[in-house]
Amino acid sequence: MRKDTWKPEGGKASGKGGQRRPQRRSQRERFRGPPSQDGPAILYGWHTVKAALENPARRIRRLVLTDNAARRLAEDGVTLRITPQIVRPDDIAAQLSADAVHQGFFAEADALPAPDVEELPPQGVVLVLDQITDPHNVGAILRSAAAFAVSAIVTTARHSPEATGVLAKSASGALELVPMVTVQNLARGLAALKERGFLLVGLDSSGDADLAAVPLSSPLALVLGAEGKGLRQLTRQTCDVVAQLNLPGEIKSLNVSNAAALALYIVTTRLRQG
Repeated sequence: MRKDTWKPEGGKASGKGGQRRPQRRSQRERFRGPPSQDGPAILYGWHTVKAALENPARRIRRLVLTDNAARRLAEDGVTLRITPQIVRPDDIAAQLSADAVHQGFFAEADALPAPDVEELPPQGVVLVLDQITDPHNVGAILRSAAAFAVSAIVTTARHSPEATGVLAKSASGALELVPMVTVQNLARGLAALKERGFLLVGLDSSGDADLAAVPLSSPLALVLGAEGKGLRQLTRQTCDVVAQLNLPGEIKSLNVSNAAALALYIVTTRLRQG
């Protein structure tokens, strides 16, 4: 079966978004697997790769597509900034975990530039993650953060998943929209936010007050703890207030990504209302 790729710069353009006509790919060209853990970020899936291609701040090192994926990008008007390799779906699947849904899209990219915590503007809402290690949860939190216009997400250098692979796929493109700030020490990072005028609100099932009733002000940092462990003691002590979600049902705790979405709805709604 014939496999095609896109012509390099100078070829005849056609199709929507200035895409290039496919040219025949050498049979000797082969799809290489993903790099080591220390290599570039691995991105796969329609929303993830499309958002990366549309983000001028993201440098794409390598783009691997199936025929259908390349056609879908062209039909959606996405301009390719790099000549892709065109491969069979199984060639991509073989490089990923068995449960990875790649949809024919795979890319290697440089990490996005990130501000220091001291550079965050003192406005809006910032999310702080206290050792949340599950990449699915962090990705889902990123997606909610993008939906609620969160200014940034602050995580620790250790005990946090890398911004690649499963996390990027779970974020469904939100990794390109919400800056991720990494700090070596969370307590010092929280102190830096407090110095910049942020109200620090911890969220924990054992919190002293109902989040919906806590006096809130902007800028605000909403601090989330890991499932099971919750907020660490030093994190709790650094927060201005530790609140909980007042849930009416028999179950009094939620998955951390669900809790983040509900808490963001509460705080952003109340801040808008003044």
